[in-house]
Amino acid sequence: MARLPPREPAVAPDGGWGWVVVGALFVASALVFGLIRSLGIFFVEFVRHFEEGAQAVSWITSIGVATQQMMSPVGTALCNAYEARPVVMLGGLLASLGLILASQATSLTHLYLTMGLISGSGWALVFTPIVGCVMAYFSCRRSLAMALGFTGVGVSSFAFSPLFQLLVEVYAWRGALLILGGLSLNLIACGALLRPLSGAKAVAQTPDNDVPAVASSRPSFCSRVSAYLELSLLLQKTFLTYALAVTLFNAGYFVPYVHLVAHSRHAGFSEYQAAFVISATGVSDLVGRVASGWTSDMGYVRLPHLLSLWTGLTGLLMLLLPLCSSGGSYPGLLLISLAYGFCAGAMTPLVFSVVPEIVGVGRILGALGLLQLIESMGGLLGPPLSGWLKDKTGSYTASFLLAGGFLLTGILVLAALPSYFSCRPPKPKHQKQNQSLESGLLDHTGTPPDLTNKPYNSGPPPISEPHSEDPLMDPGLDLTSMRTSSLREDPKC
Repeated sequence: MARLPPREPAVAPDGGWGWVVVGALFVASALVFGLIRSLGIFFVEFVRHFEEGAQAVSWITSIGVATQQMMSPVGTALCNAYEARPVVMLGGLLASLGLILASQATSLTHLYLTMGLISGSGWALVFTPIVGCVMAYFSCRRSLAMALGFTGVGVSSFAFSPLFQLLVEVYAWRGALLILGGLSLNLIACGALLRPLSGAKAVAQTPDNDVPAVASSRPSFCSRVSAYLELSLLLQKTFLTYALAVTLFNAGYFVPYVHLVAHSRHAGFSEYQAAFVISATGVSDLVGRVASGWTSDMGYVRLPHLLSLWTGLTGLLMLLLPLCSSGGSYPGLLLISLAYGFCAGAMTPLVFSVVPEIVGVGRILGALGLLQLIESMGGLLGPPLSGWLKDKTGSYTASFLLAGGFLLTGILVLAALPSYFSCRPPKPKHQKQNQSLESGLLDHTGTPPDLTNKPYNSGPPPISEPHSEDPLMDPGLDLTSMRTSSLREDPKC
């Protein structure tokens, strides 16, 4: 059976070209989730043009979000095989193509296939690989880097809502979608900016001498697919618990961004007043992300506890949103939307920053893909269920109450994490069974072992091949053998 040797990992520089990668994440998050958040402008137009109910139209956004999350493991596996740069560039092309084809839609089914499946697949190949690259470039300032990258969502939420409203009025919804397809081509440039870190890379694919080559190729392929996808994480209770909590978060998180514009119009406010609510929410979202990243990197409070705090506040504000907007009070609606945007923005980067504490940095790329695959069930069901409640009740009050309930329930599941009530983060479970990254690279004298000249498993020495020096996307890497110590144990932090 083929064996894949370990490799010497690259050290996160905590800066340098990493800030350019953060800039790429800024643009990518704006053109993915910033665009998704502002699709509520088209929600009203689709209901009017296709003469369908809110539930049917809500499936457009839900399918797009769910596809982005369900296809994330495929994106991470392709990155492991072919590196992040070509994968992200391909994703940008698909995202643009889906929106361009959606501009010619003649039915909701056409929109499901184009904006939902095609653009959603493109978003999957863009978002998770760039997030993984940012995490590889930073260790001590990881939360701040993630928060700065995700501020693109807040900036775009502020700018896109009135822009989309203007485009719809000038060019109708078909012309507006065509322009958005051209704008999404900038995702290709984001992929071109991804520069891999330098790191040792060795590939050994020579079968054992006593096993025929044909017989050994099949288990080698299966083990490699399992390693690329990090399927062993599905056997870890801690990871599954966290994935369930994030799934509940995801079920309620996108509901206001899908229905807030329609709710504002239903409450009697004008089109631009409704669009400005989303814009104001985007500004407070931006501030919340930066504040959350800065405070979490101080290390005074554990990341799961901060995530619970901001998520709880977000859920409570969702419950209060219909009350504050009742009676045609636009200042009340604006105030509660600003508070909601701040807390929702603060929780977003923490959802990703908690993952290394659970699985370790060495498995972060595969964990992000699986996490988004699991949480896609929440994104798929949340908005349509809230749309169904609107159709049954005649208002969006029950929809926002349901969304807030999902978030608060997710906090209870998050509290079931092992050592949740401890003041110190636990080591990932796999570190108790294997050597840490540092101990594996340094012997008791502090000297790095020679990884290239020693035979592996009594077989021939590994074959060195030209490589792209990408520490994340290594087709010969046994991802399950990579182990790292916790971020909080880094002496530089």
